Amino acid sequence: MSTRVAVVTGSNKGIGLAIVRVLCKQFEGDVYLTARDVGRGEDAVKALSSEGLKAMFHQLDINDLNSIKTAAAYFKGKYGGVDILINNAGIAFKVADTTPFGVQAEVTLKTNFFATRDMLTHFLPIVKAGGRVVNVSSFVSALALKKCSSELQQRFRSEDLTEEELVALMERFVSEAKKGEHKEGGWPDSAYGTSKVGVTALSMVLARQVSKQRPNDGILVNACCPGWVRTDMAGDKAPKSPEEGAITPVYLALLPPGATEPHGKFVSDKQVQPW
Repeated sequence: MSTRVAVVTGSNKGIGLAIVRVLCKQFEGDVYLTARDVGRGEDAVKALSSEGLKAMFHQLDINDLNSIKTAAAYFKGKYGGVDILINNAGIAFKVADTTPFGVQAEVTLKTNFFATRDMLTHFLPIVKAGGRVVNVSSFVSALALKKCSSELQQRFRSEDLTEEELVALMERFVSEAKKGEHKEGGWPDSAYGTSKVGVTALSMVLARQVSKQRPNDGILVNACCPGWVRTDMAGDKAPKSPEEGAITPVYLALLPPGATEPHGKFVSDKQVQPW
């Protein structure tokens, strides 16, 4: 039996670090903390070590395709693939930020949707049988979806939505946001919310794809909301600690062997939510 391995993106701080901390205690295998900045990543591993927890480090910048490919090749070569992949890396502009909306849309979707999709493009094929893929989304995705036009809502929720169509929709949002025409296009006034609509919908699309292409492998793909968590990104007024934010992503990552549900769902507080 090859060693099992868990990989968490954007995990040198915040929810990602909290997820790594719990996996170090509960997952039987190697746990990889990843970060784009090597120094920060290694510092986080040292901090865990001082708590008596053993995490490994691998550099991974999800906005850098070469970094993704290098990491995927490393895990395939060393472990034959990955058992758990948690796509946690993401960004958000502060509410008070005066950056033009079109720029916010482009930058936010570049990381939260397109880079997360790049991760899945290169890592999903190396997820081993029985593997778990968890994409950290947000309850904001459900709110943003409700503010989309009925036509867009129908497409995002559709069972026949394809990855290509979803990518085209996300590209359309960025294009219309840059021209200041996104509201006319049926989109909400939230770049972050729309990026997470994309992440949740992509999780559902890829779950269907995995079930079709690898029906006997028992791989589960889900999107989840960690809740509103006190982090650099969400601010210090949020009600949940990073440890509380880690509960649902870890629950999905450690679904027992043989579990068939949830799969292709949006999960919050360990419960499947309507989306």
